[in-house]
Amino acid sequence: MIPRYSRPEMVAVWSPESKFRIWFEIEAHACDALAELGVIPKEAAKTIWEKGNAATFDIDRIDEIERETKHDVIAFLTHLAEIVGPDARFVHQGMTSSDVLDTCFSVQLVKATDLMLADMDALLAAIKRRAFEHKKTVCIGRSHGIHAEPVTFGLKMAEAYAEFDRCRTRLVNARAEIATCAISGAVGTFANIDPRVEEHVAKAMGLTSEPVSTQVIPRDRHAMFFATLGVIASSIERVATEIRHLQRTEVLEAEEYFSPGQKGSSAMPHKRNPVLTENLTGLSRLVRMAVTPAMENVALWHERDISHSSVERMIGPDTTVTLDFALARMTNVIDKLMVYPERMAGNMNRLGGLVHSQRILLALTQAGSSREDAYRLVQRNAMKVWNSYQVSGDSEVDFLTELLADEDVRKYLSETEIRDRFDLGYHTKHVDTIFTRVFGES
Repeated sequence: MIPRYSRPEMVAVWSPESKFRIWFEIEAHACDALAELGVIPKEAAKTIWEKGNAATFDIDRIDEIERETKHDVIAFLTHLAEIVGPDARFVHQGMTSSDVLDTCFSVQLVKATDLMLADMDALLAAIKRRAFEHKKTVCIGRSHGIHAEPVTFGLKMAEAYAEFDRCRTRLVNARAEIATCAISGAVGTFANIDPRVEEHVAKAMGLTSEPVSTQVIPRDRHAMFFATLGVIASSIERVATEIRHLQRTEVLEAEEYFSPGQKGSSAMPHKRNPVLTENLTGLSRLVRMAVTPAMENVALWHERDISHSSVERMIGPDTTVTLDFALARMTNVIDKLMVYPERMAGNMNRLGGLVHSQRILLALTQAGSSREDAYRLVQRNAMKVWNSYQVSGDSEVDFLTELLADEDVRKYLSETEIRDRFDLGYHTKHVDTIFTRVFGES
């Protein structure tokens, strides 16, 4: 986490102040349940809440205690005892450190997810707006980076919308899976604490009770959570890479917004670089970097070890802070993206109509030619255009003209039948259907 790629709300979720406040709330809610069960005095539970709520936890003091105890939860409980006084002896009754640490981690991940879901909603709204704006803006589709057939820029945005909508669903599911509470004591048997305490704390903290927690919440939940963040990061990178390609000088069909006074290069004043989407590509790699360690955390020794702990202390804040920032940056990129329809049309026409080759191929087969002969006839005319393009960068040979002059093609197709296959509208006739599938009925 560095300030350059962090946003305050998400950083606050992982601050020491936030963590210790959650630890206190877990302990205090447990005391409430213990008091209702008659295990500790109700007045003690009340005192713990009152003094704890009124206090500002001294992080330096907790760190000082931990330097001696070498145990963070004990250090916190010792400091809490300094605040609460004698009734602090009723805190942490029958509990173990993992009950506090794991339940707190769940709360933090839920809070972080809620922020990311809000980010996702903003991104989806931006993508949807641009999709409808360019629903019928025709551009060339590419396979292997090579001109294929026409699509629309709106369809590119619709594809992104559908992808991030799936990501949102995954994130909702990941939130539900990670939102569990464990207050089950050493090795998870509830030997020294009633399961009803866990149920009370879970409800109070907005979580569900972990069915069986050994001494820790099972880490397959966390593996799935961080894997979901990794998939979202990959989707961000996919869209970022698309924009980067579209901004290349030779293409320049879309471009990141270049603000007044912005500079692209310290050496070359003419440069307008896709720095935001390049940055998003890098940030996506950082989020995915956490996936493998999270998977490896699943295999702990017996009922518990702490080989997962150091990993999670880093990947919890780092991935959520980074992904929160990346989602917001992607929203800004999409919202302000400069789109150039005239350039799209110009690029599409540079190959002299080759984008219609499949339609001619199909027309020939439907007129009686074998597929092999039809492919040969279309390709030999297409290669004339392609070879001309290779030389000049803009084809001086026209595909339609070559086809009309080819006697073998004309044995099967009339001039009108050939010309009819050069209609761009043919390629966009189902755009409305696709939009309905993605966005629903408008």
